[in-house]
Amino acid sequence: MSEDSTTAAYSARADEYTRLLGSIEDTHAQDRELIAAWADTAPGLIIDAGCGPGHWAGWLHGRGHDVVGIDLVPEFVAIARERFPQVSFQRASLADVATGEPAGGILAWYSLIHTPPEDVPGILAGFHTRLAPGGAALLGFFVGPSRQQFHHAVAPAYYWSTAELSVLLGQAGFAVDSTHRRTSAEHRPHAAILARRPAG
Repeated sequence: MSEDSTTAAYSARADEYTRLLGSIEDTHAQDRELIAAWADTAPGLIIDAGCGPGHWAGWLHGRGHDVVGIDLVPEFVAIARERFPQVSFQRASLADVATGEPAGGILAWYSLIHTPPEDVPGILAGFHTRLAPGGAALLGFFVGPSRQQFHHAVAPAYYWSTAELSVLLGQAGFAVDSTHRRTSAEHRPHAAILARRPAG
């Protein structure tokens, strides 16, 4: 599925998505703890890459962080700006993250899942370029056979294994700090990787 098709699919369901999943109260407590701990170590600007309706960016701003949210879905950007007017939101793609002022952190929380696997290395390289030395990216994703497509409620998505995504991060110049996994009986397994651009 192309980037345009994925954007159109989310555009058509942006209000529904926001109603069902667009509140920080809808997120898992373990995810909030992980993201908060990561953000507190970010030296400067945090980019919420693929911010959706802006709930993570708004929450991080409320915790005192300088945050910019980006998303390619215009309806999400409009909703986020209305809900969190104190936060800057921009319409941009994940590939656009590579350009701009240096960032201390990049949050890609389930925003890479719709990216064709062959495009993921280039996006990770762009994240590395954008991060200041010592800055870190935090990626959230669904665990499964790497690059295998699965049915997602909005648009086709891809599984990744923690091991293979860690390899791609290493090839992009990152050092993997930690990996995390969360499972439950009713949901697909979740994972997260915290990877840092070396300071040296």
